[in-house]
Amino acid sequence: MPQKKPRRTAERILEVTLDLFNRFGEPNVSTTLISAELNISPGNLYYHYPAKDELINSLFDRYERALGELLGAADNVKNVEDAWLFFHMLFELIWEYRFLYRDLNDLLSKNRRLETHFQFVLKNKSRAVQAVLDGLCRHAAVRISPAEAEPVATAMVVVLTYWLSYEYVRDPRKALEPEGAAQAMVRGAHHVLSLLTPYLDAAGKEHMLGLISRYETRQDGRGTTTP
Repeated sequence: MPQKKPRRTAERILEVTLDLFNRFGEPNVSTTLISAELNISPGNLYYHYPAKDELINSLFDRYERALGELLGAADNVKNVEDAWLFFHMLFELIWEYRFLYRDLNDLLSKNRRLETHFQFVLKNKSRAVQAVLDGLCRHAAVRISPAEAEPVATAMVVVLTYWLSYEYVRDPRKALEPEGAAQAMVRGAHHVLSLLTPYLDAAGKEHMLGLISRYETRQDGRGTTTP
């Protein structure tokens, strides 16, 4: 059996950096710690990423690409279950790059590129959430006027963006640990979707509660849930 080719050093550096940023927070992770974790020299690290900001920007680029692909699915949302899956997948991606959200204000204050690009992230999220609401309305899953939809969409984006911060304040020692990921994402998706509750009929409300219950019990033991 042929041996697998070793991963490129630059990619391995990003994977380890993402793990360290997620575990300890970006401000608490130095390039010295990254190189030590990789068992490479600082010079080797600097060869690929001459500054810490380049590591952050490269990880953000990966996140932004993945987010763009995921947001495209908003146009296919037709019912409450579609919406639940869409928002749950968004929270899974946010969790994968949770250091961005955990340290968001600090990162934006230090990194001009992120400050600019995160504004695009918010705009793209807003467009996608509005597309979700439009799809639900077209298929009579919700009844909401355009005037009502705008502030609801904004509130949904706010919850998506700051939910992990809320979880962290709520339980700083455990909130961002992998063991709590599944429940944190279920709670987040629940609260985003709950903003639609006033616009659902009785059957839609019952369906939403059933989805939440089902996801709470279908954990795979690795900090994620399965459909």
